[in-house]
Amino acid sequence: MTRTSASTKRVELDDLPGHHIRRLHQIAVAIFLQETQEYGVTPVQFATLQGVAAAPDIDQRTLAGNIGLDTSTLGGVVDRLEARGLMTRNASPTDRRMRLLKLTPVGQKMLRTITPAMLRAQQRILEPLPPAKRASSWSRCARWLPPIMP
Repeated sequence: MTRTSASTKRVELDDLPGHHIRRLHQIAVAIFLQETQEYGVTPVQFATLQGVAAAPDIDQRTLAGNIGLDTSTLGGVVDRLEARGLMTRNASPTDRRMRLLKLTPVGQKMLRTITPAMLRAQQRILEPLPPAKRASSWSRCARWLPPIMP
């Protein structure tokens, strides 16, 4: 009797949830970039701007957790947004090791200006689904996030 090991068994990509999730991510990023190309902001930069707008003077570590990034990656994102004059990063008056983030007036204007394009991207992402099923399909997907977030 011959046993087929897991390493020799043929795997179909179409049977792998991770493959489909990766493809959905690629599509979502491409659509976002198409809709927002004139602003030169990535989805991660948008999330950073939105996260800071929602909580001015938030520290980098808390923001990283809120938007699902590691602190090193967020540091680079903030560097780029700061260089563009969209955000400031200042030491906390109570803990000099902590960096507090705030949008500049230019960053606030950018966020207001780009939001309609970002919302168009979200609509395009959901377009393949029948309109009556968009909300329920999305809510089912959103349920996966808390248990698998690092």
